[in-house]
Amino acid sequence: MAGRTAGALERDFERFGRAWPRDFAALVRAEYRIDLTARYLGEAIAHPVGKGSGQLSLNDAQLEEDARAGLAFVVLKTLIAEDERGERAMSAWAIHETRMAVERRAAPDGRSGWTVTWRGRGWDRSLSDYLALVRSGRDLTRAGRLLVVPSVKYHLPRLSEPFREGEYRHTTAALAGAWGEPPLLVEKDFSPTLAGDALADDRAQILRWLEEVPRQIRSASPVPVRIGVKLMNARFDDAFQVEMMRATRDADTLVCFNRLFDSQLGLAYGGWELSDRNLHVLDLYRPLPTSTAAFAVPATSTPAA
Repeated sequence: MAGRTAGALERDFERFGRAWPRDFAALVRAEYRIDLTARYLGEAIAHPVGKGSGQLSLNDAQLEEDARAGLAFVVLKTLIAEDERGERAMSAWAIHETRMAVERRAAPDGRSGWTVTWRGRGWDRSLSDYLALVRSGRDLTRAGRLLVVPSVKYHLPRLSEPFREGEYRHTTAALAGAWGEPPLLVEKDFSPTLAGDALADDRAQILRWLEEVPRQIRSASPVPVRIGVKLMNARFDDAFQVEMMRATRDADTLVCFNRLFDSQLGLAYGGWELSDRNLHVLDLYRPLPTSTAAFAVPATSTPAA
């Protein structure tokens, strides 16, 4: 059986090359009897191949190209939340940078891998521009061509500080208005802060964010909302990664985990080291009996906002 499957795969790769049919999930189901159907934030998708938030999900042309290519979902570039006055507590993350570099990165054991790096962090244009992109994504989603999900970096306070609820209310309400028919789908991006910022030096602080931020988003939303939380690898051991997952009980989906951080270069990176650690942590994790979270797991180096 394995030999026949390998032979069929070889024939299909020779047949299609880099131009696989848009509805390749139907081909896989018919030829290999494998159902690739998945779910993301409660929405059914034909297969689990999509695009994470980053430099390749920040305009209409990219979304249209993704729909034509047959991707199942795209997470938009990360918006930096603001209040009704346009003030943003996390404004330092709105850095314009469009140049990306694909680079080799060796694993500690010597295996040669690849990573994608850039110095940009989040959406650096206006909220109104982002809402226009959300409306384009909404139309593609409603047409069944591509599931598009906004991504947001909301205020993350120190332990002694309150949350800036005005940012949560204003930004979430604006997204809900642009999306229209509920539920609103949103991914909360923790990844840059959990990596290279001094805010991420305190474990108790991180756990407070993971426990409370989904509740803040729900209470701020004028409509029902489904929340995905994107976790990055924190600068602690694997046991703390599991603790982070278990702390995020009020999320509907966890994205585990995007990127490692090189403190000497000041850059997030991927490659074999990332996938090895992620798989090890997921193997350590056991869902709590009350957990309802689903998991979207990047297998390799996915660009992060």
